Amino acid sequence: MAAMPSKVRSWVEIWWGATLLFLFCHLGYVSGQIRYPVPEESQEGTFVGNVAQDFLLDTESLSARRLQVAGEVNQRHFRVDLDSGALLIKNPIDREALCGLSASCIVPLEFVTEGPLEMYRAEVEIVDVNDHAPRFPRQQLDLEIGEAAPPGQRFPLEKAQDADVGSNSISSYRLSSNEHFALDVKKRSDGSLVPELLLEKPLDREKQSDYRLVLTAVDGGNPPRSGTAELRVSVLDVNDNAPAFQQSSYRISVLESAPAGMVLIQLNASDPDLGPSGNVTFSFSGHTPDRVRNLFSLHPTTGKLTLQGPLDFESENYYEFDVRARDGGSPAMEQHCSLRVDLLDVNDNAPHITVTSELGTLPESAEPGTVVALISVQDPDSGSNGDVSLRIPDHLPFALKSAFRNQFSLVTAGPLDREARSSYDIMVTASDAGNPPLSTHRTIFLNISDVNDNPPSFFQRSHEVFVPENNRPGDLLCSLAASDPDSGLNALISYSLLEPRNRDVSASSFISLNPQTGAVHATRSFDYEQTQTLQFEVQARDRGSPPLSSTVTVRLFVLDLNDNAPAVLRPRARPGSLCPQALPPSVGAGHLVTKVTAVDLDSGYNAWVSYQLLEAPDPSLFAVSRYAGEVRTAVPIPADLPPQKLVIVVKDSGTPPLSTSVTLLVSLEEDTHPVVPDLRESSAPREGESRLTLYLAVSLVAICFVSFGSFVALLSKCLRGAACGVTCFPAGTCACLTRSRRREGLPPSNGILRIQLGSEDPIKFVDVGGHSHGCTPLASAPTRSDSFMMVKSPSAPMAGEPVRPSCPPSDLLYGLEVRPLQAQPMLGGYCDPDIWLGQVPESTGLPGRAHSGYIVNAMFYKCFLN
Repeated sequence: MAAMPSKVRSWVEIWWGATLLFLFCHLGYVSGQIRYPVPEESQEGTFVGNVAQDFLLDTESLSARRLQVAGEVNQRHFRVDLDSGALLIKNPIDREALCGLSASCIVPLEFVTEGPLEMYRAEVEIVDVNDHAPRFPRQQLDLEIGEAAPPGQRFPLEKAQDADVGSNSISSYRLSSNEHFALDVKKRSDGSLVPELLLEKPLDREKQSDYRLVLTAVDGGNPPRSGTAELRVSVLDVNDNAPAFQQSSYRISVLESAPAGMVLIQLNASDPDLGPSGNVTFSFSGHTPDRVRNLFSLHPTTGKLTLQGPLDFESENYYEFDVRARDGGSPAMEQHCSLRVDLLDVNDNAPHITVTSELGTLPESAEPGTVVALISVQDPDSGSNGDVSLRIPDHLPFALKSAFRNQFSLVTAGPLDREARSSYDIMVTASDAGNPPLSTHRTIFLNISDVNDNPPSFFQRSHEVFVPENNRPGDLLCSLAASDPDSGLNALISYSLLEPRNRDVSASSFISLNPQTGAVHATRSFDYEQTQTLQFEVQARDRGSPPLSSTVTVRLFVLDLNDNAPAVLRPRARPGSLCPQALPPSVGAGHLVTKVTAVDLDSGYNAWVSYQLLEAPDPSLFAVSRYAGEVRTAVPIPADLPPQKLVIVVKDSGTPPLSTSVTLLVSLEEDTHPVVPDLRESSAPREGESRLTLYLAVSLVAICFVSFGSFVALLSKCLRGAACGVTCFPAGTCACLTRSRRREGLPPSNGILRIQLGSEDPIKFVDVGGHSHGCTPLASAPTRSDSFMMVKSPSAPMAGEPVRPSCPPSDLLYGLEVRPLQAQPMLGGYCDPDIWLGQVPESTGLPGRAHSGYIVNAMFYKCFLN
């Protein structure tokens, strides 16, 4: 009984020694690297190795440290048992699908633990099993041989394919017994076997024209597997000389970056026969794979091998195939040679960076050396082209540490300060050692957590929005986006509408604000004739504690559309009735019959009206001024002229244009034709209507006197403090521009009328008579576009002729802002004998749109050049 403890100890020592020896031999440490072999197609739960024991990890803390396999691909095949630390098979592995025909199949594994963040590395070797049988590309192989072929001639056959590798791949070929043929197997440099049919006895087509043989391919597995194909040999008659290559095999090298169309080699084969029997054509052998035929082209007569597709060393580093030379005899004879094309690697692949684990947020109190991310790099190139180095910018408080080859960890190298920098965009650059070197970049984003010390901020302090009138309710007007550099609730922003007090127009009655996105939508349609501008403020407020906020001012400008037809002011007539106009007897040409005046509630081009005679019994009797609306006689009027019904159309310049019409009944004064009554009503005017007409007439007279007094005062002020200047342009146009000269100490220029239009109540129509220094003011409906109109007199020079202004040059007083007019600006537009339309270029210095929230109505002039 006393000897039992020592015997137990010796058994324990023997068991531990055997275990260590088994681990050392079974796992295969290569340069300190742990490797576990496992057969392919192993079932789920198959034990691979104990990573906790090999990495000296405490099995009791594996669950807390969350030991796991890194990488999405590897996690599909392997898993770690956290109770024992064993590496187990998760899903069966198909070695052929994973590694193809590669001699070795090594799967690199990475294991990651937390608390602290660490990484371990191991390899799993997938051991091939003989689960695939050899297979020929076709079940029947056809071969033609001339009966004059000498014994000893070889004919390459299509080889079989086996998805297994190593000893489980094809090891031998067999041919069914016969007296004329034997089988010879040629071993290539890559270890693959190519069967060749060897002719042992002469053939006699008259005795036997074809042979049917069985070709068998056997692999080296245990037990071995095999595949068969039927070989059919057809014997051809005559042609006793086969083409001969200069070499039985060729080997060339080419860079993988070689361009398509490059000639790689020119093959030569000679045939001593004469005539068609000596004409040699080149082609790929029948068993040449399609990938070779698609990548290379062989000229049938010259034997030039040309590259016709891109090469990739990383996909396949060489190509080996047979070329056939066949003569034109009957029967044709052929010869084969072997050609190998070796690819030379070039540095055409940039390194690939993979971040296996990273921390998105790090407190500013983190100690130096804290792991931020685990990084791995790969480069599919070979040699120095695949050697990769990693670096980050020097000015960042981070550093890179290398754990294994091409494995790095990003750690902090100094203290972090959230108030100095709230986040880091760490650009990791991987470069290879090729010539020239290639590099790739990967940015790791790291946020530094902090308190709510940053208010939301808009991209602009003010925002201008231009909206055409008649918009649809619900249309998006603008999107006001604010940003907050904080995170979490501190960065959640809500938007609200702020309106100034004592404002007549409420912005909330026109717009709605999305509190989450800051999008501003219209709640109703805008009308330019009622509202031209709208100003409001939007506040962005975060959800921090305490909350912080900021505001942005939004100025909304309504753009005019052509939605109002012209209205005829005079002569007044109810719709459907005629306007009688008396004409003295025997008047001459040019007599003014009446003047049609119309206005348009729109602005700009939309308000510019033109007049046109639409209907008349005799259009040659009367003429209508296109822009003045004056109806004049075109020829002398005879005394017996019957009443004339004239239909005049008033059309604006909008797109599309709108129009209205007025009908005149022109008759001679001694003509006693009755006045045509209203077509819609015939009731006599009541007493109340006459009284109302009297009140309107008295009011109109009073307004005219007040307007005349204001006009005279304004005219006298202009005569004292303003001067007229004509600025002329190379296109043959000129504009009369005025500016106050009293502040500059210049003498006043008399006779110049200056009108400044305000932005609150824009003038729709101004007709001002008189002129001075050859300039007649003409005010049209204001617009917010850069458009203008200048009307030239018939005496004005045509485009391209020099223009001499009758007034000294001056500057334009434009609203509240005085800008000097640049010398000799170019104006582009359309010109005809009466009117010139164009755009104000930026080179003139004239502002064409609203600035600082004001809508500026420009004053333009019709200039008559003396």
